[in-house]
Amino acid sequence: MVEKEEQKVINQTAIQIPQNVNTITLLEALQILWNKKFILLLFLVVGAAVGFTIANWLRPQYTSDILLQIDVKGGKAGKAMGEMGALLDVASPADAEIELLKSRMVLSYVVETEHLCFNAVPVGIGDRFRHKEGRMDLDSLYIPEMARSEKWMAKATGYETYDVIAPDGRVLLQGKVGEMFRAPYGGDTLNIHVSQMLTEPDQLFRLSQSDDLAAILALKNGLKVTEKGKQTGIIEASYNHRYPDRAASIMNTIAKTYLRQNVEMRSAEAAKTLEFLEKQLPAVKKKLDSTEKILADYRYSIGSVDMTGETQAHLEKERELQKQLLDLEQQRQAAMRLFKEEHPNVQTIVKQQNRLRFEISKLKKNAEKMPLTQQEVLRLKEDVAVNNEVYTEMLNKVQQLRVVRAGEVGNVRIVDMARINRLPSKPKKMNIIICSTAASFMLGVLLVFFMRMMRNGVRSVSEIERETNTSVIARVPENGDKNVMHKYTKNRKPFVVQYPDNTVSESIRSILTAIDFSYIMNKEHQVIMVAGIIPNAGKSFISTNLAAAYALVGKKVLYIDADMRKGSCRFSKIGLTDVLMGKKTFEEAVYRGVEVDGLDVLEAGKFKMVAFELLRGDKLQKLLDELRPKYDLIIIDTPPTGLVADAYMIYPLVDLALVVLYYGLHSMDAIKESLQNLDRYGDKPKAFVLNHCDSHDSHYGYYGYYGYYGEKSKK
Repeated sequence: MVEKEEQKVINQTAIQIPQNVNTITLLEALQILWNKKFILLLFLVVGAAVGFTIANWLRPQYTSDILLQIDVKGGKAGKAMGEMGALLDVASPADAEIELLKSRMVLSYVVETEHLCFNAVPVGIGDRFRHKEGRMDLDSLYIPEMARSEKWMAKATGYETYDVIAPDGRVLLQGKVGEMFRAPYGGDTLNIHVSQMLTEPDQLFRLSQSDDLAAILALKNGLKVTEKGKQTGIIEASYNHRYPDRAASIMNTIAKTYLRQNVEMRSAEAAKTLEFLEKQLPAVKKKLDSTEKILADYRYSIGSVDMTGETQAHLEKERELQKQLLDLEQQRQAAMRLFKEEHPNVQTIVKQQNRLRFEISKLKKNAEKMPLTQQEVLRLKEDVAVNNEVYTEMLNKVQQLRVVRAGEVGNVRIVDMARINRLPSKPKKMNIIICSTAASFMLGVLLVFFMRMMRNGVRSVSEIERETNTSVIARVPENGDKNVMHKYTKNRKPFVVQYPDNTVSESIRSILTAIDFSYIMNKEHQVIMVAGIIPNAGKSFISTNLAAAYALVGKKVLYIDADMRKGSCRFSKIGLTDVLMGKKTFEEAVYRGVEVDGLDVLEAGKFKMVAFELLRGDKLQKLLDELRPKYDLIIIDTPPTGLVADAYMIYPLVDLALVVLYYGLHSMDAIKESLQNLDRYGDKPKAFVLNHCDSHDSHYGYYGYYGYYGEKSKK
């Protein structure tokens, strides 16, 4: 009953800490990132370094472009659709020309003319970073097919001389700029012709030969062709190359090749049409002559007959209607190439043709009322007029096609030829560095929050106290300086001695305050056990510094390292195991006044045996009974409860058990299980110490201010 009241007193004297839920607010997230600022800074530096390396490793690329104009007058779709064509987004004639510009018909000639199948790539890490690489242009290169996949090199031996190095490392031939050289290799012959070489001696180049299709695909993938605006007929094409003059040369070759083939295609169409018309022209001329002879013979047989004004008007009107009907038929044929017969545009033309045929039929009926002689003359005149119209139209077409074929006029013209641009368009170094830095920073942020998620255990003090009915008497923050979180050794003082104004030291003293308050309430806690649930929870750090804190306030303290498997102190080679085994007396094993007056240390000892066998008897109980009159406080550092049973054997012998929890790492079930296991061995007062707390969750109030003030006072 007294122990129950004592536990209640400890709960009442626990430091009041604001409730902390497991969710993370925006402010807490920013604070988490701020606490890991050095890690994020490292990621920023690494990201900037990676971006700088990539930006300098990439070879500069130079862009050259051309501007072409397409004659959109031939766009039958736009004419047929009228204003409706823009609304329905009818494909622009430029779309077809863009595809032709990127076709193998054009690019294959460019690949051959510009020698894009042959490559001499400079080799050298240092030169590439400094952008001091040499240049070798090849007009011809033939590598035996059996060895094309192997490593061929060229080495500059002078400003105009070079060596070709075979895959086996031997010099196959020695060449000179501007001349063709050949050398036998593997039953075949290697051919090479270097047109230009701008490099320092000893520069190495990797030689390679690709097939035509691969070079065409590479050129097509690098070629960017777009129409400027919507249905403007203006096409812009651009290409990137590591040499500015080569980029301009390739684009100019593309423009000239495309223009020439466009003209040749249109000339070929004109030639075919002209050939057809010239074959048909004699027959049409013969038919015209025949109708004229028939008319002349008839007039001769009946005498010269002059047509009246009515007959002349009738003939001219019928001739005009026939001409309109012929024009409409041409329009219908053109529309049928774009639309089906049911399309409204086609149907409109058909209706107009039917109307003209109806008018012609009416004229013929009116002609039947004329005298027979005039009717016959009118009929013959109509035949002559129609054949003469057809013959004249064909002659005009023949003359036009002859002009087109002779003039080689296409529907494309070059507006702007490519020019050499000395300023590189790629890489955008600053963009690469910024993107790399941002990506690295985001990776660091993800890593920080991933590490936070890995510690997704209980963080709320109120939740621990509510679920376990055991108080949390202190929260010890994580200290960023890992060098000071060392073990208590002979040459190093405890943390509270080295850094008395640190918030960690204030947290240790808060444990002392809570224990002393319960001592004033007439309940003595002379022997205190400090245990953890898992390794690395910080129970040795808490126990050594708590012992030092008591010694600093004038208490005579004994620190016993009962973790005989993994001791935390290193002063001598003897300790608790030697005392319990009777090999040494306590006075021989204890180490007195280590860096702190009033603090004695009894190490675990180096003898390796089963610690459970030493703790099972009453040897430790007798030792503690012997030591109680000699010390004001005895603090025992025990192994983790989750690994071995040593702590359970020591628990019944102490007056108070402090269980050290790792902030955010333990589940509530694990905490409850540790308490239940302790309760099986006794009913002693217990309290929790929450260690490794995030600083943004450590609302220490007075302690935070005191630590800040102490740090400032040192300056």
